[in-house]
Amino acid sequence: MIYPTRSLIAGMALTAAMASPAALAETIKVAFIDPLSGPFAPVGQNLLRSYQAVVEIANREKWATGHTFEVTGFDNKASPQESLTVLKTAIDQGYRYIVQGNGSGAAGALIDAINKHNERNPGKEVVFLNYAAVDPDLTNSKCSFWHFRLDANSDMKMEALTTYLAKDKSIKKVYIIGQNYAHGHQVTRAAKEYLKRKRPDIEIVGDDLHPIGSVKDFSPYVAKISASGADVVITGNWGSDLALLVKSAREADLKANFYTYYGYTTGVPTVMGAAGANHVRYVGTWNVNNETYAGKDLVESFKKKFNDDFYAVTVYSAIQLLGKGVSAAKSTDPVKVAFAMEGQKFKTLNGEVEMRKTDHQLQQPLYITTWVKANGKDVKFDQENTGFGWRTDQKVESYVASQPTSCNMKRPS
Repeated sequence: MIYPTRSLIAGMALTAAMASPAALAETIKVAFIDPLSGPFAPVGQNLLRSYQAVVEIANREKWATGHTFEVTGFDNKASPQESLTVLKTAIDQGYRYIVQGNGSGAAGALIDAINKHNERNPGKEVVFLNYAAVDPDLTNSKCSFWHFRLDANSDMKMEALTTYLAKDKSIKKVYIIGQNYAHGHQVTRAAKEYLKRKRPDIEIVGDDLHPIGSVKDFSPYVAKISASGADVVITGNWGSDLALLVKSAREADLKANFYTYYGYTTGVPTVMGAAGANHVRYVGTWNVNNETYAGKDLVESFKKKFNDDFYAVTVYSAIQLLGKGVSAAKSTDPVKVAFAMEGQKFKTLNGEVEMRKTDHQLQQPLYITTWVKANGKDVKFDQENTGFGWRTDQKVESYVASQPTSCNMKRPS
């Protein structure tokens, strides 16, 4: 038998030292699948830059204990079908973490495809972090172990919005308008149900669903809203569909106030300008003009670097969650990381949050805001260089915004 010499033992020790966690650090490749061309491209491009800005912070601050993140954009043209094509491309290129958010139709298609892929390809699993697709079914009847939602679902937002709206006794007539796909249908359903429960005296004077991303002139819809005598318009529209709707309302001098989900998204603030002041509100997961100005440094650096506005706290939370999952699992393996992300509690830019294990729906505070002139006090940050920004009217705590779930999740062994 040959016994190892002292020099051989020393060499083995050196090899072991070199194989430390720092030496084994990996680049975690994240595929961003969202519209980078077409009518919703400005929103997609803003959010891709947002991910890249947050990843820069995460890598510098070592959120994933030595591992680094890299985010690459894949253009799905806001299409569920195209999303499946680019998902396959991303998987073939070695991406095992997917982020997407603009469109619940695309999100639903991705969940189905990822479920099938993971079942057929053990050892090559993929995890989906959804930062903005808010159809409640995605964490209820269609819930998946491989899907984690960082945004509040549309029912959570409508619960907060209608509770706020119901306090205004001057509101007598409401008009609902939305995009004709899963999200739009869920918004109109929830608005009717919750208003009936909270303010049965309010009359729903209109309910329109229009094709997504293809209406160029909303003046016919605005004419119907005006004729209805509505005090308030509720809409889940986002991107160009909201910008063009608000533009037509402004040109027609529509007096109704807008209660929105996405009044802050790229392009809408510029269209609103001064005409939208005190007339447009949104319910969302964050406001840059929050109670402590949490996120101030990121907002300022993003503006300086891109001359654009950082507005999606869910992007920040997504990378935080992934970093915590990798750190807790002590692995970059998607299965281990997914298990480690369940039940994670952490503090992000909108406060204390929890990734609920039952359905993978993040529990978090919500903000209700109004578009007003920036004043350097409670509205320090304007948006899109308009001189106007969002004033926080109410912060709704997590336990108030929370909703029950019907999810019956199947977990891998």
